[in-house]
Amino acid sequence: MKDSISPERFVRDGGEPGYRRALRDGTLAGRVDAALRRLEDCHVCPRDCGGNRLFEAAGTCRTGRLAVVASAFPHFGEEDCLSGTRGSGTIFFSQCNLRCVFCQNWDISQVPAGRAVTGRQLASIMLALESRGCHNINLVTPSHVVPQVVEAIAEAARAGLGVPVVYNTGGYDTPASLRLLDGLVDIYMPDFKCWHAETGRRLMAAPDYAERAREAIAEMHRQVGVLEVDRHGLARRGVLLRHLVMPGQADEAAAIFQWVAREISPDTVVNVMGQYRPECRVGHPSETGGPLHADINRRPTRQEMASAFDAGRAAGLWRFA
Repeated sequence: MKDSISPERFVRDGGEPGYRRALRDGTLAGRVDAALRRLEDCHVCPRDCGGNRLFEAAGTCRTGRLAVVASAFPHFGEEDCLSGTRGSGTIFFSQCNLRCVFCQNWDISQVPAGRAVTGRQLASIMLALESRGCHNINLVTPSHVVPQVVEAIAEAARAGLGVPVVYNTGGYDTPASLRLLDGLVDIYMPDFKCWHAETGRRLMAAPDYAERAREAIAEMHRQVGVLEVDRHGLARRGVLLRHLVMPGQADEAAAIFQWVAREISPDTVVNVMGQYRPECRVGHPSETGGPLHADINRRPTRQEMASAFDAGRAAGLWRFA
């Protein structure tokens, strides 16, 4: 069901990560200062909590001055263009800014897990993953720690980091925070989970999710464009969009794909994912005795998966990861 993501016109050989250029032009220090100031009255993500995260663990993310890393390792289960033969250097941050009732990583995304790290320590983790041969640094659920990420990329760049940086996000980001990453992130990998406001409210405690995701993805595409890979099929720069197929939400998938093809680019690479399973709070007993979120208390069917791919192609998309 997958089409090639790397026809000749999307091959990008050579070149260096954007943060190397930012290091040479001397703009990194000012970028770090501007990013960290955003923690004083936090509007880093669309929650707009307004807490002073320099002195407290505030807001939905309950994260303060230091990012909290739950795990870091070479990941071989990401898209082929990221994992390659040596793995994607994933760094999982704790306390996601979304509250998805179906989250498969709920034990790190919705409860405290891991250890707080300074910018220098986070940079050292990046460098260690590169030294293990990872093809890229893959920052997972980083939306609430953008300032700390900017700080760490600057430290790592000064220490010689040389692989692409991937921003792997649930899609609940602000353009203002993403602009702090312009030239520092090479590959954006956002989710686009749902289209309807009511679905965002009910399943993610974020009725504005779809609106914020559209703004964020447009900004990501402005920065890096459609996905380009090298001659080995490894991602070098661009947007790789993910959509998790959910039970009974075919209309939402179709609306998302139509918007992407029309407003972003029909050349956008999309991973139509079929690994949804009931997790987190889905299926737990409700007060009335039935299962919570009964409408998504099952795996998607083979027909639902086929319909999602058909909807993508009908919208004009053709590059599927």
